Amino acid sequence: MKLQNGHIIIPAEVAKTVLENEQQVNWVYYPDRQTLLIAGKSKVFFEKLHKTDWQTLKDKNVQGDKSLFVRSILIDHDLDDTDRELTFDLKNTGIITINL
Repeated sequence: MKLQNGHIIIPAEVAKTVLENEQQVNWVYYPDRQTLLIAGKSKVFFEKLHKTDWQTLKDKNVQGDKSLFVRSILIDHDLDDTDRELTFDLKNTGIITINL
């Protein structure tokens, strides 16, 4: 997982296994933890537990990588926007936790 030009690039294997190839995701950013949580739109429990926004994933390349636009989060919370690898965790509930 990496940050590139204001987008989080989600590797194809993560998109296939955790997001189950969903085209839309719910997400929420917690500034106190500098953590972004992402789950497929079909994970209704996630939307009920958190005050989420949703976004359509874009196809990054033919390998199946996906991208999620996060530039507004970076700007709004004055976060480092340089291209870099991101630390993340995959929960067995289908949630991706990314440290920004």
